[in-house]
Amino acid sequence: MGEIDALYASCGRPSIPPERLLRALLIQVLFSVRSERQLIEQLEYNLLFRWFVGLGIDDPVWNPTTFCKNRDRLLQGDIAEEFFAAVLTQAEERKLLSPDHFSVDGTLIEAWASHKSFRPKDGDTKPPDGRVDFRGQKRSNETHASTTDPESRLSRKGLGKEAKLSYRGNILVENRHGMIVNTQVDIVTGNGETMAALTMLEQLPGNHRVTVGADKGYDNQDFVECSRDLNATPHVAQSTKNRRSRIDGRTTRHRGYAISLEKRPRVEAPLGWLKQYGLQRRPMFRGVRRIGWAFTFAAAAFNLLRMANLSAPT
Repeated sequence: MGEIDALYASCGRPSIPPERLLRALLIQVLFSVRSERQLIEQLEYNLLFRWFVGLGIDDPVWNPTTFCKNRDRLLQGDIAEEFFAAVLTQAEERKLLSPDHFSVDGTLIEAWASHKSFRPKDGDTKPPDGRVDFRGQKRSNETHASTTDPESRLSRKGLGKEAKLSYRGNILVENRHGMIVNTQVDIVTGNGETMAALTMLEQLPGNHRVTVGADKGYDNQDFVECSRDLNATPHVAQSTKNRRSRIDGRTTRHRGYAISLEKRPRVEAPLGWLKQYGLQRRPMFRGVRRIGWAFTFAAAAFNLLRMANLSAPT
């Protein structure tokens, strides 16, 4: 793999081989190992992990700090996107992907930052004793920002839910086997989920007509009209509470619309796995680029697991 070869240092002390880093990170996601330090500890005694990574029985295991520093080389080389694309290529060769029917959804990814770091932008109001009490204060993304993760935004899942510093992770899945075909991590904005979905639709290969299923949150003018401009028929669940749906009988009368709504819940399974097992509920990264790297890499791990389950004998 040329991308991996380019990450090797041409001089100085030999570093950790990038392919071993990639395998170790894959183990971390598949087995939900919370931190690099815990991963290194398991590599000390787990022979199966050693074999998969490429370490011999007597080979020394890396220092956790060195592992973290070397991991940044994978981020600089956009290896997560290349790895994700390579996994999709294998799935396509096995004819596991649907090229015509998709579903889209998004979720909030909690930022690795505390509420106490969310302070006014016009200056540091931290008291001399170090205590931060924001009870009774009106805080918003326009007037406040996190000092530890400035790109995160205060957001909540719905009415009555607590607000947290978050990013938004979006996925596009195909409806045949529920495999992830694209990912997008963005800063939380009012229409960010819609814009991310349109970006992923625009990146689909080919110019043939496709269908895209989505929940009621996507029943808005921007998504419906722009999807049609991208040659994608929006099979969106109708939102008719105190408003008129943007989807009318010209779309809902077709049998394909009902099938898309029936298949749409498949997008929930990858999102649930990414957050429950793929370490994406609150990743230990800061910044949209690093979180996007981890999100894409975890999506590739999910696809590998899905391919293994589909290939297993029944």
